[in-house]
Amino acid sequence: MNTTLPATGTALLVIDVQQGLCTGRWAAHDAAGLIERINAVMGRAREAGVPVVLIQHEDEGMLTHGSADWQLADGLVTAASDMRLRKTVTDSFHRTDLHEQLQALGVERLVICGLQSDFCVDTTTRSAMRLGYPVTLMSDGHSTVGNGVLGAEQIIRHHGLTLSNIESFGPRTTLVAAADIAFPARG
Repeated sequence: MNTTLPATGTALLVIDVQQGLCTGRWAAHDAAGLIERINAVMGRAREAGVPVVLIQHEDEGMLTHGSADWQLADGLVTAASDMRLRKTVTDSFHRTDLHEQLQALGVERLVICGLQSDFCVDTTTRSAMRLGYPVTLMSDGHSTVGNGVLGAEQIIRHHGLTLSNIESFGPRTTLVAAADIAFPARG
């Protein structure tokens, strides 16, 4: 079922789709497919004039700023118009100016995708709702790795279901498959 979101007042957050989280030991489940689906939604967002925010996590370990693993993942299609945001914690709003940037653009709702379902995607989605943003979470646009108790696919489904059932913030999270996310064409 196609879900057309208003281009005005919407922004797309692409969280931590970085080389070190898409290849090697910490490669997210179906990373190549994930990147393909995110690219498709980013392309539609850009065509409609929806701001795209590329968020990159950094730490003193694998994701050291500027390292090969910190770079955006191979295959992720970026544009000069994309906003860039660096963060150091699981919440893309904490200790960053993301909320202020979105407010300056008149953003009222978010589309969220990226890595990892059980860390940065979950925490950022909850924080977005707390700040008053309704969220469209790409149901097939976030991923993770298994954790020794649950497999990656179980974690992805669990977090999607959990986030879509949170009512306490007021704004809600709606799960929508990448192929079903649309934006009106620019007039």
